[in-house]
Amino acid sequence: MTRFQLGKRPAKRDARNFKLASILKKKLALPVSYDCDTNLGVKIKPQKFANDSWGDCVVASRAHQTLRFEYFEQKEVLPITDDEVLAEYWLEQGDITTKNDEGLVVLDSLNSWRKQGWKVHGEVYDIYAFAEIDRTNHEEVKTGIRHLNGACVGLLLPTSAQCQFTWYLRWNVSKWCDSEPGSLGGHCVYLVGYDSKGPICLTWGRKQKMSWAFFDKFCDEAYCIVDNRDNFVEDSPVDVEVLDGYLQSLK
Repeated sequence: MTRFQLGKRPAKRDARNFKLASILKKKLALPVSYDCDTNLGVKIKPQKFANDSWGDCVVASRAHQTLRFEYFEQKEVLPITDDEVLAEYWLEQGDITTKNDEGLVVLDSLNSWRKQGWKVHGEVYDIYAFAEIDRTNHEEVKTGIRHLNGACVGLLLPTSAQCQFTWYLRWNVSKWCDSEPGSLGGHCVYLVGYDSKGPICLTWGRKQKMSWAFFDKFCDEAYCIVDNRDNFVEDSPVDVEVLDGYLQSLK
């Protein structure tokens, strides 16, 4: 029997968030379909990262993305464990000893990832910056996935999503089951690709397809990540000078 846990707390809004459109150099070409793993030339087995037992979806999403970032840089699949994901989850809850299971705010967790990083396999991995995606713009969502190795998104999942996942169906707006946003709960997923019908995410141990109608109705926050500034100096989709200016303004 498939077990489901969620863990995304209500979205936090911050007017200071960089916008993806503002840090891109130009409009970029997009294929009809795309998969990060195929592009990287690697097969990474989908993992649950304990999100079937704990509400650690925000850090689980980070783990999926870290695997892709570090394969891009090191050509190695990091052996990220459930225990490492849970340790970071409890740390961001405020006390690793109490093992609270109250979920996380995506924006707060992204800020923690950027400022403190997180420990995996004896090393600390952080990110250079993140930018908010206009989730109403499908081309921008696809741009984040294609040109920045995926995207982190928050969903207000309906109960119907659990039924569809159980039956290996694409997430869509259901006419037969509860499709009220958030009736199942808040969930954070990593978008690893897209096809002609919609985005594809990693969650609960497998790749899950969704329709654009589902994404439009249930996505309430979306971010792309600049992992390492050095990867974006030459022939880059990101305008590093503009990005650096934004980061300096935050200080």
